[in-house]
Amino acid sequence: MATKSSLLSNSLFLLPLLNPYVLSADPCGSISGSTISVAANMAAVSLGTDTDGSILCPSSNSSVVGIKPTILNKLDGNRPICRTVADVVYVLDAIGGFDCNDEATREASKYIPLGVYKQFLKPCGFNKKRMGIVRNHPFFELPYTDCKKAPTEHKDNLKKANIDDIMNSTASGEFLANAAEFKLSLNVYLEGLVSSPVRSLVDVIAFNNKFSKLTTEYGQFLFETAQTTEGIDSDVIHSFLNLEKLSRDGFEKLMRENKQDAVVTPGYEFATVLAIGGYLGISVPAGYDIKGVPFAFASED
Repeated sequence: MATKSSLLSNSLFLLPLLNPYVLSADPCGSISGSTISVAANMAAVSLGTDTDGSILCPSSNSSVVGIKPTILNKLDGNRPICRTVADVVYVLDAIGGFDCNDEATREASKYIPLGVYKQFLKPCGFNKKRMGIVRNHPFFELPYTDCKKAPTEHKDNLKKANIDDIMNSTASGEFLANAAEFKLSLNVYLEGLVSSPVRSLVDVIAFNNKFSKLTTEYGQFLFETAQTTEGIDSDVIHSFLNLEKLSRDGFEKLMRENKQDAVVTPGYEFATVLAIGGYLGISVPAGYDIKGVPFAFASED
């Protein structure tokens, strides 16, 4: 017989993820549950991982602050989601450091500033900073009338050809790189579980096939594609090199030539530019559209 607690857990599992401001609006992103919990005051802090927009997109749509981390050698990272920038900074101070179970943090921990991050919480922190505004590309034409009242000082553009190449994840190599890293990372995690019948990506695919009613909405195209990869082979290496080239000739060139400290964009649409180069991004609530759906300004450094 099912217990009351198990029935409650199953019921919660089946609840749809709804935007807490406008129930019919898209909560956006694979970690929308994390942002919704903060936006709805169910939690003061949540953590999410970002590969390409998974933090910035739902943070923008739920009017919370989310940070997309700077990535070293990886396309995925874990960062906090909170109601305020100050809260995010204090959580970063708490979770930053070296984790013996995560080799990637050995290198990343070297870049944590002395005195950690709260020393940079200054009311006038943007004084004398040069900010660029990304505009004039169809991808960034948002439906929000209020959002278009963004400041226009120092407006600069990435070249259209560069943006088009970046946004095509297959042509850029982002999809293949993500798939290869996903398989490797998931297998390492599953192999380290103490007790689980699912020990690899192959087992995950088999489980989903066995219980196909659970996967009919989204399928498992990513899982099956990732399984066909053979580690970091020559094709994956070529993908990483192309992503580096697109970043060097696009975003980095823009910042360098215009001597900018950061770029500001309305919404979250710049996420892919950040993802392929491993750049930092933060989404900060900016207002609400005519339907009451939140939107944000994203700042990229």
